[in-house]
Amino acid sequence: MTRSRKPVVAGWFTQDPAEGGGFRLIGTRCRGCGAVFFPREDHACRNPACDGAEGDLEEVPLSRRGRVWSYTDARYRPPAPYVSDPARPWEPYALVAVELTAERMIVLGQAAPGTGVADLAVGMEVELVPGVLHEDAEHVWTTWHWRPVGGGR
Repeated sequence: MTRSRKPVVAGWFTQDPAEGGGFRLIGTRCRGCGAVFFPREDHACRNPACDGAEGDLEEVPLSRRGRVWSYTDARYRPPAPYVSDPARPWEPYALVAVELTAERMIVLGQAAPGTGVADLAVGMEVELVPGVLHEDAEHVWTTWHWRPVGGGR
């Protein structure tokens, strides 16, 4: 049986890395003030200083690269709705806060498999890559990861 690839959250990133411009996070930009949002906003601008009209938002692909703003390791098994197999031993992973300079925002995500906190440094350039959060009998649940550019430190 072939399992289908399914995004953990629909509409937050492109599903197929080969489609138009590669794998990207998807945000929205307010046409009134230019503020960019991720996760995406589909109803009204979240900028309290904006006088833009409700619904005056456009979908935009976000930068594929940024710089590590902060990072930590997750040494605990998170509670639901995070899915993990209790029969398997817990494996810590690194969480990365990445500053997207062009958008002037911080986006969180897991580091790519094989990248731990010892491989990260504040200010290091990282790139967005497709990832897998969980697999079950029917689906491969996809997400995004951050990977050091040029092999890390």
